[in-house]
Amino acid sequence: MSNKICPLLKKNCVEHQCRWYIQVMGKSPQTGQDLSQWGCAIEWLPVLLIENAQVERQTGASVDAFKNEMVNAQRANAEILCAITDTRNNTKYIEG
Repeated sequence: MSNKICPLLKKNCVEHQCRWYIQVMGKSPQTGQDLSQWGCAIEWLPVLLIENAQVERQTGASVDAFKNEMVNAQRANAEILCAITDTRNNTKYIEG
């Protein structure tokens, strides 16, 4: 048992006997190495919130890049359709 004080019980942490004591597994953002660490969920909360915010920013940037590609593709398609329409209209006037 550790000497850490539980923020909920205001007593010594009971570690694995507590339902808030969780194992966090993943990769270290600084080193890229795998990590597996036990700790209080309340203690992990700020770290996990920061990680979540970073993932949300990356997702937002990816969605924005995809939107820009779709806008460019739609603009190119519109230009092609206008060019085809203009060509057909000009051909009718020349022939007729």
